[in-house]
Parts: sequence; structure tokens; C-alpha cells
Amino acid sequence: LEPNDLPISSFIDDTSYPSRVTKASNDLKLRCTEFDENGNVTLVNGEYKKTELIAKYSLLPRDLRKIDSSMLPHILIRPSAILLNLLHLRVLIKHNRVLIFDAYGSTDSYTQSVFMYDLEGKLRAASADAKQAGSLPYEFRALEAVLISVTGGLESEFEGVREPVVRVLRELEEDIDRDKLRYLLIYSKKLGTFEQRARLVRDALDELLDADDDLAAMYLTAKAQGELRNENDHTEVEMLLESYHKVTDEIVQAAENLVSNIRNTEEIVKAILDANRNSLMVLDIKFTICTLGIAAGTFVAALYGMNLTNFLEESVLGFGGVSVVCGLFTAFAVMWGLKVLRRVQRLRMSGSPGM
Repeated sequence: LEPNDLPISSFIDDTSYPSRVTKASNDLKLRCTEFDENGNVTLVNGEYKKTELIAKYSLLPRDLRKIDSSMLPHILIRPSAILLNLLHLRVLIKHNRVLIFDAYGSTDSYTQSVFMYDLEGKLRAASADAKQAGSLPYEFRALEAVLISVTGGLESEFEGVREPVVRVLRELEEDIDRDKLRYLLIYSKKLGTFEQRARLVRDALDELLDADDDLAAMYLTAKAQGELRNENDHTEVEMLLESYHKVTDEIVQAAENLVSNIRNTEEIVKAILDANRNSLMVLDIKFTICTLGIAAGTFVAALYGMNLTNFLEESVLGFGGVSVVCGLFTAFAVMWGLKVLRRVQRLRMSGSPGM
């Protein structure tokens, strides 16, 4: 072999290596849409490096990791920002800015677009009344818009899961079918997944409500104006969070009740199937008992059918007598077998059967 005859190693000239480097570099950027204090969109699908976001909004790398890659709901309170990762929304709220991290290309892109439209309308409508007494600060208006979108998404998703489950449960009350049981299994898995997601959202709100220091730190407008709030002075945001916590708790309770109904239906179906199986077994045992009785009667006839002299061949009453004896043996065997079967079928909480 000459040196030029050797094949080129694939690991030396790997065309996929630059693509991996490009993908790794793209992972260091986040696409987001920005709203200003008047509800106007100042940036659409803009790309920020993670280092820029960390430096601009005084964040930590683990904060962006929970927003970018974590699938669990999180509500993080930072000195100058509120980070939200709830279902289809990943939002960063400042005292005068809202950043919505894009979910383009995923199944949540439509719901996120609807949320952006609603958020823009609410922020614009509320900016005109911002100077009135009793109006919510900018960060609380954005937070309420996020919670409305999340609870609305949970309610619509629950309605989409609840209707087919209720329909299948109603049909199973009339007739137990294999296809209906298969559909019930599929819907129960979907309902279990939804229940877990709703419970995680409720737990995130519950955890935030238990932290007084985080609730007081959510007043970003007052903090930007230099106003210091007491740690226990958070009635406004606490009432806001409690109202939506109750909504999510109601959704979780309704999902748990529906899951309980599915389990009860499954137990009833199993009991009915066991009862039918027992009935078939009893019927089989009865046929076996009847066969045993007939075999007991024909045993005598088989003995007399042998080519042996038994002194009854020439008797006038021989045939009738032997037939009566065979019938008595058959009846006795059948009655005895049915009596034993009835004694075994008696179920008692204590003691042996039939004692």
C-alpha cells in the first residue's frame, strides 16, 4: 500500500463539528420580546446573550437556567426583577419593563402570542390610570396578566380533558367494552399529567405566599423610588396571589375528584369482571358434577354389559332394576356434588366454609 491509498479518517475531516460549535454558541443566546412602561413593544424576537441579561438585570446564571431549560414552574424574586416560569410563559418583570422569552416553534407559541396581545392591551389601558389612587404598580399588573393567562390555560386544558373522561365513564355504566376501557386508560394518563402540572403551579404560588420577605421584595416600583417597605407590609400582592392560588387549587381539586372517579370505576369494573368470571367457573363446575353423576350411573351399566354370567340375563325385572340403580347412583352423585358446591360458595368473614 502507498500512503495515498489510505482512506481519509472521518474524525479528521468531520463536517458536523462546526455545526456543533454553532449550536453550542446559539445556546448562549435567548430570544425575547420587550414591553416598555406604556405597554408598547420596543423589541420583537430580539436576541440577548445570557451574559448581557445577567449583567443588565442583576441576575445569576442559575436564574436563567431555571427560565431557559427547567420544565418545572418557578417564581423567583430578585432584588430588581421577578422571574416567572409557569407552563407556557417565561417572563422577566421589572418596575418598568417586561421581557417575554419566546417559545417560537413549540406548541405554546400560539398561547404565548395571545398572552402578548392581552398584556399589551392591559398595560396600555392601565398606563393612563397609573397616577390614580389605588391603582396597581406596573409589576403587579404584569404579574396579574401572567396569572390570568396561566389559570385560563389550565381551565381550558382541564375542560378538554374532563369532557371525554366523563363521557367514557357514563358509557361504562351502561356497557363494559374493551375499547372503552382502552380509551379510559389513555384519558387517565392525560389527566394524571395535567393534575401534576396544575399541582406544581399551585405549589409554586403556595411557596411564594409562605415567604414574607419575597412578598415584600416584589414591590419593585417602590424600591426603585427609594421607598423601604416593612417585611410584613405586603397585603396588596398577597391578596393578588391568594385569589389565583384559590383558582389553581379549585382546578387541582376538580382534577383529583375526576381521578378518584376513574379509580372507583376501574375497581367496580374489576369487581364485575371477577363476578362474571366466578359465574363461568361455577357453571363449569356444575357441568363437571353432572358429568360425574352420569359416569357413576354408567359405571354399573358398564359392569353388566360385560360378557359374564350374572344370573340376570333371563330375569324379567333385571333391566328395570339395573336402570333404577344406575339412576339412583347418578342422582346421588349430582346432589352430593351440588351440596358441596353450595357449601363452598358460602363466604364468611370468619371460620371455615360450611362450619
